[in-house]
Amino acid sequence: MTVTTAPAPSPTSTSEEAAPLRLTNGRLPGWAPWVLLGISAATVALLFGVVSLAGDAPFNIAGWAIVSALVYLALVTIISTVVEGRRKGVDRLVTGIVTVAFLIAMVPLVSVAITVITNGIAGISAEFFTNSMRNVVGEGGGALHAIVGTLLITLAAAAISIPIGLFTAIYLIEYGAGKRLARGITFFVDVMTGIPSIVAGLFAFALFALFFGPGVRMGIMGSVALSVLMIPVVVRSTEEMLRLVPNELREAAYALGVPKWLTIVKVVLPTSIAGITTGIMLSISRVIGETAPLLITAGMATSMNYNLFEGRMASLPVFVYTQYMNQGIPGWAYLDRAWAGALVLIVIVMVLNLLARLIARIFAPKMGR
Repeated sequence: MTVTTAPAPSPTSTSEEAAPLRLTNGRLPGWAPWVLLGISAATVALLFGVVSLAGDAPFNIAGWAIVSALVYLALVTIISTVVEGRRKGVDRLVTGIVTVAFLIAMVPLVSVAITVITNGIAGISAEFFTNSMRNVVGEGGGALHAIVGTLLITLAAAAISIPIGLFTAIYLIEYGAGKRLARGITFFVDVMTGIPSIVAGLFAFALFALFFGPGVRMGIMGSVALSVLMIPVVVRSTEEMLRLVPNELREAAYALGVPKWLTIVKVVLPTSIAGITTGIMLSISRVIGETAPLLITAGMATSMNYNLFEGRMASLPVFVYTQYMNQGIPGWAYLDRAWAGALVLIVIVMVLNLLARLIARIFAPKMGR
């Protein structure tokens, strides 16, 4: 008769089970950094308040913000190191430094935006967008001629720069890899990136003076000067975007017998169109606010001029400059027009960037699931 034996009983566990292994130490709650930030800000504010009252001086907001950030970084690093370990403490320190650097970078941007909006809103009116400065002395008038001039000059500069920049970048990436000509073009593009804007204006003025005489002033001259500043930005940004296109896409098209030029048109450019559009808009934003080249080449006019190839043409940067520098009576009218022109210029740049994002979203390749 077969006898089955019961399995040996497992050893009884003790009343206190062994604690599970942990890959991390303790963890600070999510609200802890905010509490530490509040404590740091309140403590430093109290200290600065006492110092300001004792010295009968105004409260130093910038100093308070800087010292509060330093105290917070020290506190969060020390406490996180004790509770969570050295690695997490260093991580929180670096995260805090990056966040503080971002906030510092945002301070001038926000300050400029608030200042321009606050001062520029006083000069905004229907007359500002419908009238020019023709026969206007003192109050009244508008910047319609400068707005139209800025749009025409910038549009012509973009029409010159974008094709040249795109074709140059395509040659450097798709055709000129390792060639001496490509290396030379890359060198000159890098040099052109650092050219001062006034040099671009002098170049355009000297070029047109050879054909039309030294006293010539035309809107197209300003477009040529701005294109000198735009081309290197378009080339470099497009070049980087084309490099990001995977070579597998090109090789797949070649394997299907597609010619190289058609691969570039149908595969490479549509894949990188979003980045290329962003780079183009960055180049336009780079030059639309330039004053010195346009002051030399296009000059300043007080009436409308729709012809880029005849006579002086006003632009918003030059309009703002002349209104601020050549103040008449009453002075506040000139200052209001200057601030209003600066506000309109910022709005134009913002609208162009939003339009670029819309275009990039529309024409970007649709990703599959």
